[in-house]
Amino acid sequence: MKLKVIVRQIILFFALMLPVAVRAQAPEWEAPLRASLEKMAATLEETLKPWPVPNHIFRVGDFGAVGDGTTINTAAIQKAIDACTAAGGGVVLVEKGDYVTGTIDLKSGVMLEIAKDARLLGSTNIADYPDRVPLHPTVMDTWMKLTQSLIYAENCERIGICGEGVIDGRGSHQNFPGANGIGPVTGRPFLIRIIECRRVGVDGIHLRNAAAWMENYLNCDDVILQGIQIENQANWNNDGIDLDGCHNVIVRNCFINSEDDGLCFKGAGLRTMENVLVENSKIYSTCNAVKFGTDSQGGFRNVLIRNIEIGGPAPDMPSSFHRRASSGISWEAADGGTVENILVSQVKMDRTDGQFCLRLGSRGRVKPDMAKPAPGALRHLVFERIAGGNNGVCGSLISGIPNARVQGVIFRDVKLSVAGGGTSADAARVVPELIAAYPDIGSSGAKMPGFGFWIRHADDITFDGVTISPEKFDARQQFVVGDDATEISEDGKSFP
Repeated sequence: MKLKVIVRQIILFFALMLPVAVRAQAPEWEAPLRASLEKMAATLEETLKPWPVPNHIFRVGDFGAVGDGTTINTAAIQKAIDACTAAGGGVVLVEKGDYVTGTIDLKSGVMLEIAKDARLLGSTNIADYPDRVPLHPTVMDTWMKLTQSLIYAENCERIGICGEGVIDGRGSHQNFPGANGIGPVTGRPFLIRIIECRRVGVDGIHLRNAAAWMENYLNCDDVILQGIQIENQANWNNDGIDLDGCHNVIVRNCFINSEDDGLCFKGAGLRTMENVLVENSKIYSTCNAVKFGTDSQGGFRNVLIRNIEIGGPAPDMPSSFHRRASSGISWEAADGGTVENILVSQVKMDRTDGQFCLRLGSRGRVKPDMAKPAPGALRHLVFERIAGGNNGVCGSLISGIPNARVQGVIFRDVKLSVAGGGTSADAARVVPELIAAYPDIGSSGAKMPGFGFWIRHADDITFDGVTISPEKFDARQQFVVGDDATEISEDGKSFP
């Protein structure tokens, strides 16, 4: 048995390493998209570097902080931060011990370093998290009442968090009770919330147990997130990394294990997210591993994701529910906005219920003073060199709505095994439109009419070297075309 597992891993490795040949039937938009995204990534790697931290060290212990695991050190740590920024910047150093704190505000020029033998612990008293209301509230602020976090920064330049130590929000249900859902998140602080900042760097830190989202970067420019280790399985709404309306971003060499969305891109900041490189990372979730949406008001474009592992948590990982990811990759636009010019390459995808969810909707969530937007768009998306197993029975969904269509998608060299076991009743199932609903694949039901892909309200969808293999007999077909889909091809041949 062990030999079979090793052989499967070797085969999977070489499947992911094999070069991809752009075949003759490739749509005319693909080559320019590839060239543009490769150039974008090269430019980011050449120009987006960590900001130089002045060689000034401000030890929190010198400002009265005590690492005894009990003393509330909010005021002492904030004094160190304020002194650091007043001196022109440097390192605020948390050394050896357990330092309990409530909300601290990062300032320009400050690198907060948690040493290897130190922990920054969130207070378990909600009174230690006073409201921080952004100068420019977003759609998410309006709907979810997002006002509390452990670490907060707004309108700063050159800020960061680093070190080999741990920041633990201690955000368990016991410490911070609250309901699960997509409504207000009150009384459960985020761990990190960075708003409208420039030159942001988070490097090497271990982040644990937020009461809600772990990291939220909103309308920031020049962001580098690297080497971060995230375990967020303590409460509801336990996202890993949320990027909203940011420009010029690198996410690399990160590990995420989250109860809710793993790596999530949002548009609630009403600014288009653009120029993003994600690489060499492992992202596990019991919701959506990698996701665009559902808040899509600002839109997304020019994103390259490469060499990643995604799916549900492995059996030996901490997990609130010990289940597969609801989906591996979800591109969802339900609140207007355009999702376009995205390439995902070289992916290992394991332990997902649904593998891909490409979904348009018309929920139209906006601030109260805004008109409901027109439906958005999903177009010019490429997924290639994707392999994996131990995936569930759901299948993948590509669905626009009658007045907004998914257009221009390529799946190339995709080899996935799925559970199988679908019935003839599953094959005949009518999938509801749910135009105004939350657009996740789970909202559309447990099983698609096809064990591979089910497609409707879509044009120009190319499958090239795609094999979805059921582990047991499945009465459904690999590709099933529903309402008014056009220009659908498999290995150069049109179907149905």
